[in-house]
Amino acid sequence: MKAYVFPGQGAQFPGMGKELYDNSPKAAALMEQANEILGFRITDIMFSGSEEDLRATNVTQPAIFIHSTALALCTPNLPAPDMVGGHSLGEFSALVAAEAMSFEDGLKLVAIRAGAMQKCCEKVPGTMAAIIGLPDEQVKEVCADIKGVVPANYNSPGQVVVSGEKEAVLLACEKLKEAGAKRALPLIVGGAFHSSLMEPARLELAEAIASTPIKAPICPIYQNFSAKGESDPAVIKDNLLKQLTSPVRWTESVRNMLADGADFFLELGPGSVLQGLVKRISSAEGKEVEVSGQS
Repeated sequence: MKAYVFPGQGAQFPGMGKELYDNSPKAAALMEQANEILGFRITDIMFSGSEEDLRATNVTQPAIFIHSTALALCTPNLPAPDMVGGHSLGEFSALVAAEAMSFEDGLKLVAIRAGAMQKCCEKVPGTMAAIIGLPDEQVKEVCADIKGVVPANYNSPGQVVVSGEKEAVLLACEKLKEAGAKRALPLIVGGAFHSSLMEPARLELAEAIASTPIKAPICPIYQNFSAKGESDPAVIKDNLLKQLTSPVRWTESVRNMLADGADFFLELGPGSVLQGLVKRISSAEGKEVEVSGQS
């Protein structure tokens, strides 16, 4: 069974999407539509901007969404997926690929989400750090004893990202290294994503999600909040909102895809991070799967 997966923030790179734009009139038309929806030429930033230009949350998120969905919608002869999933922001791309949401509605939601998250980042500076080499439960236990930091991304066995106030994250890094973590690496990100510091963004996004049409997808979408394949539009909307302040349960999501029969994973979007994570998770589960990517 085919599982299509879509990357989140951090996958961007200068020049992203340009080859697709140049070689696919259909993708070029979609990207020009995105420029009109956003009210500025984001393609100019994607194709010619620097890493710094692409790092701002209100640019990064729409750019990755546009790149990912253009691949899903415009790649010739791409078979329909049997299941989809997306890492954080990638969940919106997955919904478009599964025909639960239109490209236009998805982009508008992503733009609202990105703007709201950017405001949170500017209001209360936060950060994130990748913890390598500790079990999930141990990371959770250490964070529970430190106010202002939480596990944010369960990416693969032995790789958890923590998020929160800057001082709390630095303290957590020290404590987690003392507990045996091989590495505790601060990440270059705009804020404390998937933590309570994103609560104002969740409230701002709530009305937009409530008023956006979402229909039953053509296949289950494995959502970050529940880590299960979902098809009920009401549940999908609820989970889509909850993920802003809840951890990304990527390890569990992939495990559940594997348990439900996935044997081929295709990452659609910039970068190849999810391919590596899927390989680690499937290997830990003792399952051989084919993993590929299109960017």
